Amino acid sequence: MGKTITEKIFDAHLKDEPFAGTKVLSLDVVMCHEITTPVAIADLQWRGKDRVFDPTKIKAVVDHVTPSKDSKSALQAKILREWAHRHGIKDFFDIGANGVCHALFPERGFIRPGYTVIMGDSHTCTHGAFGAFAAGVGTTDLEVGILKGVCAFRRPRSIRVEVMGSLPVGVYAKDVILEIIRRMTVNGATDHVIEFGGSAVDAMSMEERMTLSNMAVEAGGTSGLCMPDEVTLEYLWPFIADDYAGDRAKAREAFARWRSDDDAVYAKSITVDVGSMEPVATVGYKPDQVKKVTELDDVRVNQVYIGSCTNGRLSDLREAARVLKGRKLACGVRGILAPATPKVYRDAIKEGLIDVFLDAGFCITNPTCGACLGMSNGVLAEGEVCASTTNRNFNGRMGKGGMVHLMSPATAAATGVVGKIADCREFL
Repeated sequence: MGKTITEKIFDAHLKDEPFAGTKVLSLDVVMCHEITTPVAIADLQWRGKDRVFDPTKIKAVVDHVTPSKDSKSALQAKILREWAHRHGIKDFFDIGANGVCHALFPERGFIRPGYTVIMGDSHTCTHGAFGAFAAGVGTTDLEVGILKGVCAFRRPRSIRVEVMGSLPVGVYAKDVILEIIRRMTVNGATDHVIEFGGSAVDAMSMEERMTLSNMAVEAGGTSGLCMPDEVTLEYLWPFIADDYAGDRAKAREAFARWRSDDDAVYAKSITVDVGSMEPVATVGYKPDQVKKVTELDDVRVNQVYIGSCTNGRLSDLREAARVLKGRKLACGVRGILAPATPKVYRDAIKEGLIDVFLDAGFCITNPTCGACLGMSNGVLAEGEVCASTTNRNFNGRMGKGGMVHLMSPATAAATGVVGKIADCREFL
C-alpha cells in the first residue's frame, strides 16, 4: 500500500510512539513570534530550563504588533528580542528587518520539502505549500519544541483535494480556497491534512500555493500541503543550489521522495473544477459562508485592507494595482496596504505599484499582521465593514462590532473603487 506525503514525513521524523497513534516527531524548524512565544519563554525560565535545542533551527520575528503600539506590546517584543540575543538565534527579525512570519520565512528559504515545522500560530500550515508538514501548536508544545526539538502529533489522515481546470479571468487562488472551504465547511478537515493537487495547483506559483495552504486551517485542517515540483525547485534554488552542487537533477530526485504515491489511501477525495468559477467573498462570521460577488452587490464597505500572510505578497499587490491603476477609492472608503515583507515593499516601489496605491488614496503601512487580528494599523469601529484579503472573518476579528468580508486582492481593490462589494472582472 502506498503512502501519502504526510505519512512519509511522519515516518522519516519519528522519534518515539509513547502511546498507540501518538507520534513524537523531530523538528526541522521552530518558528516564533512575539505574541505566543513570550509565554513559553517565561514558563521555561520559571522551570529553570531557559535554553534552546538548536539556535540554527529557530526562526523568530516581531510581526503582529510592529512597531509596538503600547507598553504591553513593547514588553512582548522585548522578551522575544532579549531571548533571541541570549541564545544566539541569528535568524531573528526585529523592527526594520521584520515582516509577516508566514511570508518572511519562506522568502528567506527556511522551508524545504519533507520538513517538519511548528509555530504558536494557526496559519503555520502556510509552509505546507513547499511539501512540508507545518502545524500551529499550543504553548506547551511550543515550549517542548524550543527545548527539545520534538513535538507529539496524532497521525492525521489526509483529504485529497483535486483542483482541476484553468482559472478564469478575475478568479484567483483566494477564490479557490474559499470555495473549497465552503464545500468542506469549517469542520470538514478536523484532525486531517488537506493535500492539494490537480492541474490547477500544478499551474500555480508558490505564492498562490501558499494562499491555498494558508487557509487549510479554516476548514479545520491540521495542515495543508502541495506536492514539491519544478515550481518549488525554482523558488528554492537560490537557497539550495550549494546543497546539490549546482545539480538540479539531484534536487529533483530528492524532492521526488516527498510526493504521495499513486496508490496512497485517503480518508476522502474532493474534486473542484475551477473552469467555471466566479469571484467570491465571505458573508457572516465564518470562512465557509461564501457567496459569489455578483450576489453581494449591495454590500457597502468603509475600509479595504490588502495584506496579511494570505495575500500580502508581490503578486497580490500586482493584481490589486491592475484594478486600481488610474482610479481612486470611492468617497468615504479608506484603503490600507500592508506589504508582507520589506522585500515585497521594496520590489513594489521599484515596479511603481506603491505609487498606484498612493494615487488611489491608500495608506501604506510597514509590514505587519496588525489589522488582520484587530491589534493595530487598521482596526474597525463598531458597525464598520471591511473588504479584506486576510484569512478570518470571525465576529470582532478586526475590531469589536466590525464585519469582515474575505476576498481576493483584485476583488478588494474593485470594492474600494466602487464603495461596495464589486466584481473585479469589470476592471480587468
